[in-house]
Amino acid sequence: MTEQRKKVVLAYSGGLDTSVAIRWIPEKYHMDVITVTIDLGAVKDLDAIREKALKIGAKKAIVIDAKDTFVKYFIFPALQAGALYEGVYPLATALGRPLIAKLLADVAHEEKADAVAHGCTGKGNDQVRLDVSLQVLNPKLQIIAPVREWKMTRDEEIRYAEEHNIPVEAKIKSPYSTDENLWGRSIECGVLEDPWAEPPEEVYKWTKNAKDAPDEPEYLEIYFERGIPVAINENEMDGVTLINTLNARGGKHGVGRIDHLENRLVGIKSREIYESPAAIILHTAHKALEGMIMTKDALRFKDIVSAHYADLIYNGLWFSAFHQDLVAYVLSSQRLMTGTIRIRLSKGTCTVVGRKSPLSLYSEKLATYQKEDTFDHNASLGFIKIYGLPVKIQAQKQMDILAGKEALRLDSIMPPKVKSLEKAEGDKKVK
Repeated sequence: MTEQRKKVVLAYSGGLDTSVAIRWIPEKYHMDVITVTIDLGAVKDLDAIREKALKIGAKKAIVIDAKDTFVKYFIFPALQAGALYEGVYPLATALGRPLIAKLLADVAHEEKADAVAHGCTGKGNDQVRLDVSLQVLNPKLQIIAPVREWKMTRDEEIRYAEEHNIPVEAKIKSPYSTDENLWGRSIECGVLEDPWAEPPEEVYKWTKNAKDAPDEPEYLEIYFERGIPVAINENEMDGVTLINTLNARGGKHGVGRIDHLENRLVGIKSREIYESPAAIILHTAHKALEGMIMTKDALRFKDIVSAHYADLIYNGLWFSAFHQDLVAYVLSSQRLMTGTIRIRLSKGTCTVVGRKSPLSLYSEKLATYQKEDTFDHNASLGFIKIYGLPVKIQAQKQMDILAGKEALRLDSIMPPKVKSLEKAEGDKKVK
């Protein structure tokens, strides 16, 4: 009786690396390959990719439209958290990896597969994000990373593809490495590896150069409920439609370009170019809404949580208890985040120009300098006296020493016994 071959579930994009992997894995590991192609907003022709996988040699090819899941359970929670890695990067690629890992693990379970495979290199962050997530979701699964293992150059991959009749659309490598989904597009390599070099216009696909953007600004009103955007200009939209709309509107005005020298998880600095119009617009608007509704202390603490949340996503720890703890705080903090933010898009800029919320802590009667002012000016005198008391006392007691005008005398702080011992020692030396 012939022994049944083991199965591996391969995350398949349709590109060169994963296409070659469909043939390479059976040769190396003697496993049957099941491909899984996941649409997070970038896959153009799922049917064509599926047919290509089967033609190359996959035993089964599965396609999954995960855009709604991506928005509801990954993008919008990260937006509520204010997650921007190093205060800049909206984490588009990083947010997609835990979802891909989850779907790979689910398919592996359904297909009774023994392993999963992905196309990550041994130098990037994604290998960590996928491997760590898979280890949490199903520690029994073997993880295969062909590109990390086979040591083939791109030219060698192309030759391998030709020898095995694997269709390769492009023979000439683009100098850039790109990745994209609904939340953003990343570009690296080529001339971008020189941090002094300005990115050439050819690297941008979603955004216009600011000088070519319309002269007339565009205004958008974004309505949030509990920190989640639900409408633009009073038009309610599902999450996918809303993000696609903002990507188009923002890109037309040159909004969303990011040039970031980034600290990678694997310990190196990397120059990354991002295009994320919708993410930049929504993060800008969401931050403005929080500024209107949250107290000062809450805002300061939320900044700390946002930084930790962004690091957690970037570092591949989505499926961790720490993430669950942070989610509990974020959801609590977003209970009151309902209101409308007006944004102006113009020549590469995204500017908040209006805010309103029924839960706003802003009071025009308290803030105004006009006759409608209700602030008690006389109360300030007592407040200033109490508030300034600590620094007043410090100035009286310590300021001359802190300013270097007076030296601190050690004998003024020594206890009496120590002083008498020093005097006795001095008397002995005189004798």
